[in-house]
Amino acid sequence: MSRLDSFIRRLTAQRDILNAIIDLVGEIEGPVLEFGLGNGRTYDHLRENFPGRRIVAFDWEVRSYSASTPDAEDMVTGNIRESGQAFLGIGAALAHADIGTGHDEIDAVTLTWLPQLMAGVLAPNGIAVSGLPLEHAQLVALPLPEGIKEGRYFLYRRV
Repeated sequence: MSRLDSFIRRLTAQRDILNAIIDLVGEIEGPVLEFGLGNGRTYDHLRENFPGRRIVAFDWEVRSYSASTPDAEDMVTGNIRESGQAFLGIGAALAHADIGTGHDEIDAVTLTWLPQLMAGVLAPNGIAVSGLPLEHAQLVALPLPEGIKEGRYFLYRRV
C-alpha cells in the first residue's frame, strides 16, 4: 500500500472512531484533550462535534490554521510529555492523541509515557483514542467501528 493510501486510511479510521464515540463522550463530564494539534484538522472536527465543550490542545508550537487554533487559554505549547503532567487528574471525557511518527524507535519512546498520560487525564469511563496502542491497566480496549482494520487506530475506555 502506498504511503498516501495508508495516510488516508489512518485519517478515515480516526474520523470514523471520533464520529462513533460522540454519544459515549456526551455521557461524561469533563473537557476534551487533543494531544498533537498539528494543522488543526482534528481539533476543528472535535469542536464541531462537541459544541460548548472545552477542548484543550497540545503541541510543540502553534502551526495550525488560524480558524483551527484554540484560544490561548486552551493551547498548551511545549513538550507534550512534560506539559501534559499539569493536566493529570483533570477528568477529561475524551483524550485523543495523534502523535505517532511512523518511526518505530521514536514511537517506542513515546509509548513509555503516553499510556500513563492518557489514563491519568481521563475521568472514570473517559474515552481514549490514539494512533498508537496504549497498554495500561486502567485502559480497556473497546471494539472498533465496523470497517476499521485492527491496529490502524485504537479506542479505549478508562476503568
